[in-house]
Amino acid sequence: MVSNLGAPPSPAAALYRQLRQIGLDPARVYKIRGASIDREDIHMTLEDGIIAFTEPVEGRVTGAFFEGEGELLLVPPDRVEKRSLGLFTRAAILEEKFQSAFLRFNDDTARELDPYLRPAEDTQEFVSKWNGTVQALAESDALRLLLTFINSKAGPDGKLQRDSGDRMLRARLSGTSLGVFDLFFDTTAGEQIVVGQLVHTDNGTPYYNVWTAFPMRSRRVVLSKRPKNQPRPSSRSVTPAVAAGVPQEEPGDRVRVTAYKIRTQIRPPTDLDANAQLSLAVNKSGDRVLLFELSRYLKVSGVECDGKPVDFLQNEALEGTQLARRGNDVVAVVFPEYLRAGQNLQLRFTYAGPVMSDAGGGLMYVGARGIWYPNRGMSMSDYDLEFTYPSDWTLVATGRRVSQQNSNGLIVARWLEDRPTPLAGFNLGHYAHASASAGNVAVEVYAAPGMERTFPRQETVLIPPPLPPVFSRDQRVQSAVVTSSGPAPASNAQMVAERIGKGVEALSRELGPYPYRSLTISQMPGRSSQGWPTLVFLSSYVFLTPEERRQARLSDFDSVLFGSLMPIHETAHQWWGDLVGWKSYRDQWIVEALANYCALAAIETDQARDVQEVLTEYRHDLLAKNKEGDEITAAGPVTLGIRLYSSFFPVGYETISYGRGTWLLHMLRTMMRDAESSPDAKPGLKDPPASPSDEPFFRAMRKLRQRYEGQQITVRELQEVFEEELPESLRFEGRKSLDWFFDEWVNGTAIPRLELADVKFTPSAGGTQITGKIRQKESPKELVTSVPVYGFAGAAKTPTLLGRVFADGPETTFRLTGPVGTHKLVLDPYQTVLTRP
Repeated sequence: MVSNLGAPPSPAAALYRQLRQIGLDPARVYKIRGASIDREDIHMTLEDGIIAFTEPVEGRVTGAFFEGEGELLLVPPDRVEKRSLGLFTRAAILEEKFQSAFLRFNDDTARELDPYLRPAEDTQEFVSKWNGTVQALAESDALRLLLTFINSKAGPDGKLQRDSGDRMLRARLSGTSLGVFDLFFDTTAGEQIVVGQLVHTDNGTPYYNVWTAFPMRSRRVVLSKRPKNQPRPSSRSVTPAVAAGVPQEEPGDRVRVTAYKIRTQIRPPTDLDANAQLSLAVNKSGDRVLLFELSRYLKVSGVECDGKPVDFLQNEALEGTQLARRGNDVVAVVFPEYLRAGQNLQLRFTYAGPVMSDAGGGLMYVGARGIWYPNRGMSMSDYDLEFTYPSDWTLVATGRRVSQQNSNGLIVARWLEDRPTPLAGFNLGHYAHASASAGNVAVEVYAAPGMERTFPRQETVLIPPPLPPVFSRDQRVQSAVVTSSGPAPASNAQMVAERIGKGVEALSRELGPYPYRSLTISQMPGRSSQGWPTLVFLSSYVFLTPEERRQARLSDFDSVLFGSLMPIHETAHQWWGDLVGWKSYRDQWIVEALANYCALAAIETDQARDVQEVLTEYRHDLLAKNKEGDEITAAGPVTLGIRLYSSFFPVGYETISYGRGTWLLHMLRTMMRDAESSPDAKPGLKDPPASPSDEPFFRAMRKLRQRYEGQQITVRELQEVFEEELPESLRFEGRKSLDWFFDEWVNGTAIPRLELADVKFTPSAGGTQITGKIRQKESPKELVTSVPVYGFAGAAKTPTLLGRVFADGPETTFRLTGPVGTHKLVLDPYQTVLTRP
């Protein structure tokens, strides 16, 4: 942690250092017995042992270390969280005895324990034994406590007022059976209770396994009383920053960045110097410290507020999984006075550092490690970007270029956004250029003359690992090999431009007009791609021609992935992810699944077989097993978001968010289309109607886009939009509700096996009466599935859709009417339901 004021340190820096370097107080070591610490759903007992409190800071005791016999009891509030806890602990309730505990708190915990304290002997020995541990662990909570000390109003005696509402407790416990794990209670977080554990795999890779996370009891009561159609308070991502005690504030809650004006000088190959002016709107009074995220490679040299210097602290990244550990700093800005609701502030950051990477082949890029400008979350803001860079390079950025000047070997270019967007980015390289059009939308493609230096060039047989596709803001882990001559992306740029132009047209028919004036495609090294507003970083593998893909011996799935799906998926993020965002980590799957499924629908007319192959591959990946023999789907439902990453399931997030998420939308689309189809229509992507945009699914998509553009969406809001388009035949138990689908399919993990039983055909006037049973196996008894039932009549070689049956639980009896001569039934022959093969 560094301060802008140097030596002597500023008051904020001095306070932070005290909180970070704190040790045990030899004068406050006691025996303790029969004590308890209760925080909402948390019940912790210190049954018998020794406890030492930390040295006071500004008169407040903020921590303690306990050794002895203790126990923690925590009961998650719902089945999803109980299953998540059970995955890591093999029990749905956390009831663990512990031998030691490091405690950090910002409230009166020390005073609450006073009645249970007795004098202890050998106090110095206890302090000597545990003081190093305390000092090592204290650093993680220092910034969180700093927020309390500075933001919280103090009473006349200097002590924290009880009505502040800011309460935090962190416990690192040494459990007798579960090992060392963390418990967090933080009233400023969206999910106030989190339990997790840092583990390392056999190869040393660190993962932060979040066992369970949920709102505290009193907050759940408030949520349960909220009307269904009223927006819910947003929850924040359960990342290691939250787990380590740094609350991730929602920009819209207290302070929002309304506009960025960033002036950047780029010094290839790695460095940039920048100053970023942020316009802030204060929505709620009371803060003196605001947190911003910035790449660890960029060091801040100064911060000003309305033209006057203000104090700041820059903190390195905290513990966590590789996904959440993007290498970003937390920059804390300390204001001289409490912020007041209604204030509008101008905050200016000056910073510099080596944030770019040279991939070779004339290709530069801003590394995956974090944000290149100070950021408070993905809220919609205006962006005014100006870049100065050497004239022998080409720069592309989000927005549209409104001016460019070339002088003394330097280019100065300015870019503006047409509308508020959630983020901004740029790319730099020695590019070749190609263009295409999609109606009045210009598609510009920039590709380097050669592949990056890490691109494999030797002739080797490809053996791709059985991993799911990953697009957008995550890295695709695949291996591919090309011939020794190596491909040249620049020569294939026109091919990519035309492919994406057609994709924009198809997506516009599905979702409504493209949201911006232009779309720029920039080559991205490796196998990952990223979708930014008006700017897509597209994997080098997309620039392979069909012949180059054959030479590389890509699998059929990878050929579809890089050749068709990935470029349209990233383009679809212009609607889902950029125009419409997600509210919390539990909702992030929505934009990934929507982008992916809309991309599949965009290519289905010409590539129906490829679409089915993608869905089949997703199902295969979901049923794959980890080294413990557990199916990947057991990692949890799509609504666990990045928590699906764990040491048990390193690819859990990609597999479930993309694979299961895409299948969920496929199921919704096909069952809604069946309800509006003629009796002999074939559902699914195999035989799409002439105008997909007329389907109820895409009517819902356009409504979703119109209603929530410029906003962030939740799972509940997604459900409500689909319910508005719900045909009568899909109203389970007569209710115009999709609770049955979202409760068990979206918020569940089941992949059932469907079977027919006891089928009987009875000829009747003008038709055939059919009765039978549908059995759902390997699924929870609560599961309800809309199953399409087809029949063969006479000598027909293709089946006819007879109707859909709600399979409710393990066994459901049905009665249908079929054409004359119906003699055979088959369930879901066109694979529109996610089931086991």
